[in-house]
Amino acid sequence: QSCLSRQQLLAAIRQMQQLLKGQETRFSEGLRAVRSRLSTIHASLAKEPPAPSCPALQAPADGRKFGTKYLVDHEVHFACDPGFQLLGSSTRTCQANGSWTGQEPRCAEISECSSSPCQNGGTCLEGLGHFQCLCPPQWAGTSCQYRAQTAPPGWSVSDDPAFSRQPHCAQLAQSQQCSCDPGFQMSGTASNGICQDLDECEVYQQEGGPRLCAHACINTPGSFRCSCPAGYVLLGDGKSCEDIDECSLSQDNCTSGSSCINTGGGFQCVTPECPPAAGNISYVKTSPFRCERNPCPMESRSCHQAPKTISFHYLPLPSRARAPVPLFRMAPGRPGPDSLRFGIAGGSGRGHFAVRRSERHAGELLLLHSLQGPRTLNVDVHMAEYLDRAFQAKHLSKITLFVSAYEF
Repeated sequence: QSCLSRQQLLAAIRQMQQLLKGQETRFSEGLRAVRSRLSTIHASLAKEPPAPSCPALQAPADGRKFGTKYLVDHEVHFACDPGFQLLGSSTRTCQANGSWTGQEPRCAEISECSSSPCQNGGTCLEGLGHFQCLCPPQWAGTSCQYRAQTAPPGWSVSDDPAFSRQPHCAQLAQSQQCSCDPGFQMSGTASNGICQDLDECEVYQQEGGPRLCAHACINTPGSFRCSCPAGYVLLGDGKSCEDIDECSLSQDNCTSGSSCINTGGGFQCVTPECPPAAGNISYVKTSPFRCERNPCPMESRSCHQAPKTISFHYLPLPSRARAPVPLFRMAPGRPGPDSLRFGIAGGSGRGHFAVRRSERHAGELLLLHSLQGPRTLNVDVHMAEYLDRAFQAKHLSKITLFVSAYEF
């Protein structure tokens, strides 16, 4: 009897051990599930909320879009293809409420006749990117602006005998044949004719022919000559103008401490200055066109966020230059950063420019719209360096654009 009770007791103990082992396994599994759930909740709470953004924008038909960032304060720029004009906003900025500023842009075909270019009763015919005027019989010229002449144009200098010459006549058989020197045209009757100078400048202007001169055409007896504005020299082809580089020829009057910048038709004396010290942020001039930030205190976040270098750049540009066109390239001066971010930080011509990545480690400033000179524009472009997504340094390029009064 006692032996049986012992066997029963051992079996009961083993059964209890199995039961406890199963309970322990289920408790461990439950504990792991709770721990995993807590880790998931912790990770979701610790994760930063996504940066607010705006809906993606598309390029208008017959146009282009510049900018691929849709986060708050980022800009997107738009430009139209040749022959089209932009209606709406050329620049739109993402706002904190998730909407874009401005109006949706669209590109409309330019109607050359909408400005009524034909004068004196002329009829305007629309063409692809151009117009043509049908003029009444008594008017001529591309815009019907000149009174039509059956006789050659009048003398350029009516009281100058050099602009009129006697014809060369010869008796052939029973008739007299007369001719004029090149650049002169017969005027009057055959028996009493005179050779008058042909004003090539006016004739070519009337007939809309090839442009004789890049700048000004001056009529001369039997011919013409071209002239250039001050600050330019006439090239060997006799019609093109080239800017005189007063700086390289030492024809400037810039004082000591300032630098000479050649511009279209002239020059500018510039003296770039580093920004004044503010708090623990200060700069030292390391070259005439570069400032470098002094070392920052370790604990000063604002100092580390300030531009590490500030460079000054001056670019001459002819009037009405074709756009869009790259103006300026930015790249780090040393290896190291694995990613770069570019942006426009300010200036007087923000709507005229955009920044885009041109290579993996380079960006470029783009002129979006053609500019009529003379005028001066400023734009500030920043380049931020990152390593493993951590901010390293920022570099600021301050660019001044001198647009000349002429298209050459």
